[in-house]
Amino acid sequence: MWCAVCHTRIPFRRVAVPPIVKVMFAAYAARIDRDQPLDGLELGERPAPEARSGWTTVNVKAASLNHHDLWSLRGVGLSEDKLPMILGCDAAGIDEDGNEVVLHSVIGQTGHGVGPKEPRTILTEKYQGTFAEQVTVPTWNVLPKPKELSFEEAACLPTAWLTAYRMLFTNAGVRPGDSVLVQGAGGGVATAAIVLGKAAGLRVFATSRDEAKRKRALELGAVEAVETGARLPQRVDAVIETVGAATWSHSVKSLRPGGTLVISGATSGDRPSHAELTRIFFLELKVVGSTMGTKDELEDLLAFCAATGVRPVIDEVLPLDRAREGFERMEAGGQFGKIVLTV
Repeated sequence: MWCAVCHTRIPFRRVAVPPIVKVMFAAYAARIDRDQPLDGLELGERPAPEARSGWTTVNVKAASLNHHDLWSLRGVGLSEDKLPMILGCDAAGIDEDGNEVVLHSVIGQTGHGVGPKEPRTILTEKYQGTFAEQVTVPTWNVLPKPKELSFEEAACLPTAWLTAYRMLFTNAGVRPGDSVLVQGAGGGVATAAIVLGKAAGLRVFATSRDEAKRKRALELGAVEAVETGARLPQRVDAVIETVGAATWSHSVKSLRPGGTLVISGATSGDRPSHAELTRIFFLELKVVGSTMGTKDELEDLLAFCAATGVRPVIDEVLPLDRAREGFERMEAGGQFGKIVLTV
């Protein structure tokens, strides 16, 4: 390059220009706090997902909260070295081709997008989650959203409702006319189990410490809703257990001989004071662990909801920038059904 005034050569220097990093608004775990989990929750800008082969980026329209998000803030399934981590397992939105989609949030053990040897994880344990303007997942994990379901309704299904579906119809193996006890009416999985059980012709009993929640359980189709720990009018074929230690003994005692207790969570703790082992072996009860569900089961659940008119119970819809309010309500146990965040 030549100087226009003195006509001498000016040395040319290349100046490195930093790449432009696209950002987006998100709710994320910035710190782990086992005692005060919400102290680690932050709302603000995070890097937008980058394109990668075999993966699809989805513009999130709605995402729903799960207790898994609170456990993540406590460090359960989420290690310090993965921080900051965008939270959220469930989402419905629009893919890169303009299709309305729902996400299956279990990553790994499929060979699709991650390799067949990668251990199974749920979004936010290893990969960034859905409480953001965009999320990227293996293309295999993207399912068409039925037109009959809104984005808010569809966003409730992939974790809590899928978990309830698998607990009832795969692991409990109940059939129309069977009886089932759902512990802890009001939580996402419990609410889903009541609605799905009613729609499938089951005789559903429910428990809750809260009178208003017992009333709502009846409105959703439970034949009877009783105080937590109260004796049922009959022993049941299966129990849907997500509460854990606080209701474990009652769950075991409520089963008929040969009945099945399916457990997918332990929000009150995982060490019951009375394991009821004698009753379990003497009555030949079955205890089955259940985690999430398969992509095929999610497809079946979406089709079931679209065909029957069954819809997720939504407690509250909040914009993403008010995510902390949703977390506080869930932590306090005040919700009945799902809390949904919209983008």
